[in-house]
Amino acid sequence: MTGAPEPRIDPDVDLGQPDDRSVPPGPTAVLLAVIAAGGVLGALTRAGAQAAAPNAATGFAWATFGVNVLGCLLIGVLMVLVERCRANPLLRPFLGVGVLGGFTSFSAYVLDVHRAAQAGAFGVAGGYLVATVLGALAAVWLGDVTTNALLDRRAAR
Repeated sequence: MTGAPEPRIDPDVDLGQPDDRSVPPGPTAVLLAVIAAGGVLGALTRAGAQAAAPNAATGFAWATFGVNVLGCLLIGVLMVLVERCRANPLLRPFLGVGVLGGFTSFSAYVLDVHRAAQAGAFGVAGGYLVATVLGALAAVWLGDVTTNALLDRRAAR
């Protein structure tokens, strides 16, 4: 076939393409420090949310659900912004990998499902399992679509 190549789903995976490189140039120590600082902020925020809304083993883990869905909404927003706007090359590692990586927690989500199932709350475990995946996907989509629409409206002015 001829014509333009199909866009890659995840441009981060092809580091052989200079335009696809998401790692900012410069010392690795600076990059790691930026990610670590963001991770501390994200993890502290998640810990605060979980301390404010603890859940019983047989209950729906609302705090973990909330931070994971909110984190997915924010990553949807962030990815549009870093694709469409000029920004410091350390912004994505700080916010995406650091803050949002520390804020969200797939492992806590799976542990919550496991604990609910172990406690015999199979309905809660299954509902939480499905609700988190669907909520996360919907949140990323909403963040992406809304941010693109807002930027398009702004550009049209």
